[in-house]
Amino acid sequence: MITVKKSGEKVWVTFSYTPVQQTEDVSVVGEWNEWKEEPMKLKKSGVYSITKILKPEKSFQFGYKVNGDEWITEDECPSINSPFASQNSLLEL
Repeated sequence: MITVKKSGEKVWVTFSYTPVQQTEDVSVVGEWNEWKEEPMKLKKSGVYSITKILKPEKSFQFGYKVNGDEWITEDECPSINSPFASQNSLLEL
């Protein structure tokens, strides 16, 4: 799930991922930081979450990396082909 809050020249984007099976770790990985993994925090509810401040009126490809190797796209965003024969989510702000 994605929550977006805009204010002036900044956009707060909260990425949330609810695993369907037992998960050790989840990271969000995207174009905004040259595809570096950013670990998400596990909440008591079992949902992994992270909030990023991004630039408005931009598009970013991203995905969730689960347990260090499984690539998951966001259901709420359109998917596009990646150069690695997989899919990336497309976040349009």
